[in-house]
Amino acid sequence: MNIVVLGAQWGDEGKGKVVDLLSRHFSIVARYQGGHNAGHTVYAGGTKFILRLIPSGILQPGVSCVIGNGVVVDPQALLAEVDELEKNGVTVGDRLVVSDKAHLILPYHRELDLLSEARRGERRIGTTSRGIGPAYEDKIARRGVRVGDLAQRALLEEAIRHNVDARNRIIRDSAMDWRVVMAELEAAWTRIRPWVADVSLYLARARAAGRRILYEGAQGTLLDIDHGTYPYVTSSSASVGGVCTGLGVGPRAIDGILGVVKAYTTRVGEGPLPTELAGPVGERLRETGQEFGAVTGRPRRCGWFDAVAVRYTARVNGLDALALTKLDVLDGLDAIEICTGYRVGGAVTGDFPSDCAQLAAAEPVYEQWPGWAAPTRGLRRYGDLPAEARRYVARLEELTGVPVAIVSTGSGRDDTIVREGSLAEAWVA
Repeated sequence: MNIVVLGAQWGDEGKGKVVDLLSRHFSIVARYQGGHNAGHTVYAGGTKFILRLIPSGILQPGVSCVIGNGVVVDPQALLAEVDELEKNGVTVGDRLVVSDKAHLILPYHRELDLLSEARRGERRIGTTSRGIGPAYEDKIARRGVRVGDLAQRALLEEAIRHNVDARNRIIRDSAMDWRVVMAELEAAWTRIRPWVADVSLYLARARAAGRRILYEGAQGTLLDIDHGTYPYVTSSSASVGGVCTGLGVGPRAIDGILGVVKAYTTRVGEGPLPTELAGPVGERLRETGQEFGAVTGRPRRCGWFDAVAVRYTARVNGLDALALTKLDVLDGLDAIEICTGYRVGGAVTGDFPSDCAQLAAAEPVYEQWPGWAAPTRGLRRYGDLPAEARRYVARLEELTGVPVAIVSTGSGRDDTIVREGSLAEAWVA
């Protein structure tokens, strides 16, 4: 049994906790896209971990973690993350595998990212400015540097000199020395080398040996480069298609797809968010839910649950089940609203617009549901949830067309409900 865990909103849905919960029942966790712009937060043993590149399964003893070719890797960020884990008692050792085909984020990518955002002005995307986009640009333009290139010094030096020269022609108020970049890469290679492998072959052999694999996505489907709210998207395939291209596995290597959603909606950065709440309720969601970026610290924009958006991501990904996180953040609200449709140009539609301008102009159509006074935080049995909370979950299932298999009721590892008879129960058996 091999499953995908991915974001079904605009990212920050709580994938890290869900992967950590499930990964104890799997042998391998494999990340298929994105870079260290991701921030998967997991609380384990009283310690808060923020994982940016290394899959969340690293916190489970004995689980191997794979970084696929679809990921862009900043060598310094990767090594810093390894060191931070080791400092907190998590041994990485030989449990990490890095694709030799993964592209590298280099110092000039970070500079070009900042420059690109500055040039956009009011049309800025709201990136994390960590060099993710420029690294993917170099990959598509066929001038990128891959992890495996670090083993070939002559070819590596030629590529670095060429790319640094191009950087110096663009950014003329300072000059970068290609020798410094080379020295950093050579130092990083001495540590990274033991982890490097052909990930496609590694996963094929693992499947043949009967090892269970969990495929981990970063960001969310609505930030997918093809299926997200373009141009306000990330630079990689955050939807299920990224599993095949980002790890070198075929579609038959996927047995189930779990979409992670919050009990409300958030977004960080620019771009449309139809259900955004600008007043006190939005502030309450932000403060209670601690909606601040794990990587950047930026406050997230908050709004009611958008069933139109999640119906769309369910269709794009072929979701089998949902993991609903942060239900406890809604505790104590007198009333809760759910977006069931959009009013666009005077007409109401239940379909998610493919045009970003139409989405930005869409007015959400809400239905109101009663809140609940009794706390849900820390509950671990579905039947213990307040009746109003159970009705809310049931309505989300009806509107999205996808069953809710997991309900998270707090930030702790065990503050989770795996519903009896659900697919998730089978996945953890």
